[in-house]
Amino acid sequence: MSMRSTARPAKSSGTFNLGGDLAVNRLGYGAMQLTGPGVWGDPRDPDEAVRVLRRAVELGINFIDTADAYGPLINEQLIRKALHPYADDLVIATKGGQTRQGPGPSNWTPNGRPEYLRQQAELSLRHLGLERIDLYQLHRIDPTVPLAEQIGELARLQQEGKIRHIGVSEVTVEQLKEARTYAEIASVQNLYNLANRSAEDVLEYAEAENIAFIPWFPIATGELARPGGPLDAAARQHGTSPSQLALAWLLRRSPVMLPIPGTSRVAHLEENTDAALIRLTDEEFEALSSAV
Repeated sequence: MSMRSTARPAKSSGTFNLGGDLAVNRLGYGAMQLTGPGVWGDPRDPDEAVRVLRRAVELGINFIDTADAYGPLINEQLIRKALHPYADDLVIATKGGQTRQGPGPSNWTPNGRPEYLRQQAELSLRHLGLERIDLYQLHRIDPTVPLAEQIGELARLQQEGKIRHIGVSEVTVEQLKEARTYAEIASVQNLYNLANRSAEDVLEYAEAENIAFIPWFPIATGELARPGGPLDAAARQHGTSPSQLALAWLLRRSPVMLPIPGTSRVAHLEENTDAALIRLTDEEFEALSSAV
C-alpha cells in the first residue's frame, strides 16, 4: 500500500453514482458527533464544529450524512450555518423516523407514521435550507406501522419534488426487498465494519443491485487494534493508524461502499480522510479480512 500527498484526498476514494445520477466521492463524512454528549444539544465547541464541516469540503468530501434526531435538529442547522450556500456537487443526506426523549443510547424511539415522516422531512428542508433533499433515509423501520405506509409517504414526498432519492437504515435483506416494492431505494445504511460484519448479506445484496451501502460505526476496530493485535501490527508496518486501515479495508471491500467516519476535530477528520490514499494489496486485504 502507498500514500501520497494531495490537497483533496477524498477524491482518491473513487466515486459512486448514488441513485444512478448523483456522483459522490465514496469517502464521506458522518456529522452525528457534531452535537453534545449523547447526541444531544449543542456541540462542546461550536466553532470547531463549523471548521470541521468546512474542512471536510476542502478535503474533497462531497457526501455528508446527518439526521433530524441528531441534536435533535441542531446538526442540520449547524450544517446550514457552516456550508450554505452549498457547493453544486455537495450531497447532504438526512434521515427521519427516529424520535428522541433525551441524551444517550436508550432514548431513541422509531416513529414511522406518515404524518410524522412528512413533518420531519419538511423541517429538514427548512433547517438545511434546501428545496429538495438529495437523499432522505428512513432512520429506522417502525414495527407498529406497515412498511408500505412508511416508504409510501417518502415516495409521495419524492413525487412532490421534496426528496430526490430514498434510503433505508438498519434493515434486513427481506425488509430491503420489501421496501423496493414500494419505491426505488438508492441506499441502505447498516452497522458494518471490519470487526462486525453481521450485515454481510445486506452488503452483498446491495452490491448485486448497485444500491449504495453506507456503513455506520465504520472504524470500530475493537480487539483488532489492541497493542500487538493484527490491525495494530499492520498499521505500524505501513505507517498508518488502525482507523485508517479499517477505512481502507471498507473502501476496498465493495465498490458500493460509502464509509462516513465522523469526528468533532479537524485533525482527526484529516487523518480519516487520508485513508482514501491507502491502497491495500490483495494479500493485505485478505490478511485483514481473515483477522476476525
